[in-house]
Amino acid sequence: MQLLNSLSINTPYPSPYGNGGGASAAGATDAFGRIRTCDPLTLFDSSHRYRDNGLWDTDLATGGTATFDANAGLINLAVTAASGSSVIRETTKCFSYQPGKSLLVMTTFTFNAAKTNLRQRVGYYGASNGMYLELDNSTISFVERSSSTGSLVETRVTQSNWNIDRLDGSGPSNLTLDPTKSQILWMDIEWLGLGTVRMGFVINGKFIHCHSFHHANIITSTYITTASLPLRYEITNTAATASSSTLKQVCSTVLSEGGYELRGLQQAIGTPINSPTTLATSGTYYPIISLRLKATALDAIVILTAISLLGVSTNTNYNWRVVASPTTTGGTWVSAGTNSGVEYNLTGTATASGRILAQGYFSASTQSSPSIDILKEALFKFQLERNGLTSTPYELSLVMTGSTATCAVHASLDWEEISR
Repeated sequence: MQLLNSLSINTPYPSPYGNGGGASAAGATDAFGRIRTCDPLTLFDSSHRYRDNGLWDTDLATGGTATFDANAGLINLAVTAASGSSVIRETTKCFSYQPGKSLLVMTTFTFNAAKTNLRQRVGYYGASNGMYLELDNSTISFVERSSSTGSLVETRVTQSNWNIDRLDGSGPSNLTLDPTKSQILWMDIEWLGLGTVRMGFVINGKFIHCHSFHHANIITSTYITTASLPLRYEITNTAATASSSTLKQVCSTVLSEGGYELRGLQQAIGTPINSPTTLATSGTYYPIISLRLKATALDAIVILTAISLLGVSTNTNYNWRVVASPTTTGGTWVSAGTNSGVEYNLTGTATASGRILAQGYFSASTQSSPSIDILKEALFKFQLERNGLTSTPYELSLVMTGSTATCAVHASLDWEEISR
C-alpha cells in the first residue's frame, strides 16, 4: 500500500502559536485545517492517581505483569527476559469518530531502553486497525494498521523516513528524539475513509509534527476500516531478551474537536405493558433490562440516552440503578434487530457484581413515573463496553428493588447506535 507523501522533509515548520512564517502549524490547527479555538468534547481521559482506574483491560503472558505505582501515578507494564513474555492494555471502550470533525489523541508513556527482541507500542489502535508508535529492537516507526482489504496490513514508516520532522536534530524543530525519555505522543485524524493522519510529539509545550500519512488522491479505497478505535499499550518479547523490561503507562485522552452531535440510530426496549417485572424480595436488586454488544459488533459505539420507570404496586418505594459490567443470570438474550449491534435481556432473574453508574428513588403513585434523560456531558460514560483482548461484551443493566415484597415495575431504556 503506497501511502507516502508529497511533503518534503524541508517543509517550513512554523511555531504552533503562529509566530513562524508560512501556514499554521499542527498545534494551531486541527486535522481539517481549522484554527483550534473551539471547545473540544472529551470522549475519554485516563490517569492513575490512587489505583489502576478500571478503564483498561489487561492481557498477560509468560510472566508479564501490570502494576500500579502509587508514587509515580502510573502503571508499570513489565516483562521478564523470557521469549513471549508480554503485557497488552486496551481500553474497554472504542471512541467515536464523527465525520467532518478532527479527532485528537494524546497519550503519555516511557519506553524501556531499546534492546534486541523487545517490541513496544503505544497508540490509537486495536487488533485490526489504527495508528501507533513502535520501538522494535532499536528501530522507531509510526505504523498504520489496516484491515480494509480483508487482510491485516501494517505500513511502517521508520524515523529516517518521516516526512515532516525526523527529530534527528536536522528538522524544522532542531530537536532530537530520545525514545528512552518520557514522551507525549499526539495524532489527529481526518478520517472520512481516506483523509490524512498527522503524528508527532509534544515537546517543550509545542506540537512537533513529525509525519503525515496521506491517502486522498492516492489510494483506491478506505485506509482503515474505522476511525472509532480503542487506545492501546503493548510490550512484548519477540524472543528471549538479555533482561527484564518495563513500559510505563501514564495518561491518555481522546478529544472530538468542535464538540459532538448525536446522529445515530435511536433504539429502545421496555417491559411488555401487560407483564410488569415482579421484584420478589424486598431489598434484593433484580435485573429489569440488560444490554450488551453483539459478538459481531464489539467495536460499535452504543450509548444509553434515557430511562423510563413506572411503579405498579401502590405504597411502595423503589430504588433503581444503572450498573456497568454486571453478570445477569437467567433469561434470554434477544437481538435488537438485524441492523442493530445490540442484544437485550428482559427476563434475567438475578444480577451480580458490576459498578453503579447512576441511581435514584421514586414512589408508586399517579404523580410519580419518572423519565430520566442522560445529560449530554455524561453520554459516553453510559457507553456499552467490551473486552477487545478476549472478544467479550460487558453488560449494562437497569436493576431495581422495592420496599415491599412482590412489588412490580415497568421500565424502558433508550439508546443510540452511533456506529451504523
